[in-house]
Amino acid sequence: MRAVILIMIVAVLVILAGVVTGFIDINQIRGAQAPAISATHNGIVAKGGQTPAFDVETGSVEVGSRNATVKVPALEVKRPPEPNTAENQVNGM
Repeated sequence: MRAVILIMIVAVLVILAGVVTGFIDINQIRGAQAPAISATHNGIVAKGGQTPAFDVETGSVEVGSRNATVKVPALEVKRPPEPNTAENQVNGM
């Protein structure tokens, strides 16, 4: 249950961020109208009503690739000098 609530909160925050940054533009083009309800001896009858309509415009994101030349630094590895094997043998004795 906590996961569902967390997902809903994140979704609302993403939508709000999109609207605030101008990435999402929401305009209501048709208002809502409640149905007409009448009570008769047969029961309750509901007629009409309409749901609201919205026009949503979103920004576009273009993804592509291009060739580029990137300067890469040169790497030079220097090994430490190898000890002279003759000197090691003399000093070791």
